[in-house]
Amino acid sequence: MSMKRTNVYADPEDLALIKEAAKRRGIPEAEIIREGIHLAAMANRVWDEPLDWPTFEGSGEPVTNDEITSVVAREITGR
Repeated sequence: MSMKRTNVYADPEDLALIKEAAKRRGIPEAEIIREGIHLAAMANRVWDEPLDWPTFEGSGEPVTNDEITSVVAREITGR
């Protein structure tokens, strides 16, 4: 993966926490910062199309584990 260098300003307390975490995990501080940037980017992503979530028919009442197992087994076996 190609990376681009950038500069950011950070609170000294945050940098101290990153330093501690990097030492504890045995990884470079930059890796923790990259992880944080990725999480922030994904949390603020806007999708071009709405997600196509599956829908389920039902009464809206909670179901039991046995009911779930029965439906899954029926779908897998086709019976």
